[in-house]
Amino acid sequence: LGGGANCRILADSMTRGPVVRLPSACHAAEVKAWLESTDGFQAIRDAFDNTSRFARLQKLLVGLAGRNLYIRFHSKTGDAMGMNMISKGTEQALSILQQHFPDVQVIAVSGNFCTDKKPAAINWIEGRGKSAVCEATIPAKVVREVLKTTTAALVEVNISKNLVGSAMAGSIGGFNAHASNLVAAIYIACGQDPAQSVGSSNCITLMEASGPTGEDLYITCTMPSIELGTVGGGTSLPPQQACLRMLGVQGASLDCPGENARQLARVVCATVLAGELSLMSALAAGHLVKSHMTHNRSKVNLQEPGTCTKKAS
Repeated sequence: LGGGANCRILADSMTRGPVVRLPSACHAAEVKAWLESTDGFQAIRDAFDNTSRFARLQKLLVGLAGRNLYIRFHSKTGDAMGMNMISKGTEQALSILQQHFPDVQVIAVSGNFCTDKKPAAINWIEGRGKSAVCEATIPAKVVREVLKTTTAALVEVNISKNLVGSAMAGSIGGFNAHASNLVAAIYIACGQDPAQSVGSSNCITLMEASGPTGEDLYITCTMPSIELGTVGGGTSLPPQQACLRMLGVQGASLDCPGENARQLARVVCATVLAGELSLMSALAAGHLVKSHMTHNRSKVNLQEPGTCTKKAS
């Protein structure tokens, strides 16, 4: 009713972050400097890229803690979510690193510097998977007649709840109303890893008044770490394939590798935006509890107050 939503992909880069150990912190610092040099990165990239038709190393982010090095590999992965693909490339790259520095000890191919399936500021700041932004303008009439509230009320609730409230809670990436509800639902339906809804739900929702009278609503959702793919894993299951096919993104893109996965990320971001509008409007109008009582409770076989049933032995 408001003319639809527009979405753009800002970045496309899956990550794996192994941890390696050196005999001393000073030696670890030397290896870090080599990895960040032009020659060092080129050697690592050549080894990494040779393991796959689609994996293409984009950059390394290297962190040091004592004599431990944490190396975050950023790579394109085509239409796959890409964890297996990038792990394979990472292993090969680490073997090349050991050829240049024989005293490098690989502790783990994943050192939680990735970071996968756990809340992490690095995903919020650096991004992981697909980074997307979506925007829409909702006319004042639609805000009043469909959402049953006003633009001013929505803007106020968004600031007080999604921004200040989340800051009061010390949230990382949680500057939204319920992005994870939409992400988890789409992930299960479309064969994604449900555990990755943790990082994929990172989202900041912003609202402001717009239009000639200042009564239209301009809303954006920015999601820096949507981890998904349209090939591999659960996307091979028939029901999940049917959902992907319905969205027009099933399988690998033949014309432009990676485009199906990027389009699915756009769908996720736009759906989150729609969900944010719905819940925030219910809150602004004071309809949240009433709606849940009306639509989220079974009317079948409800017990009368004061009655009880025997437990099965």
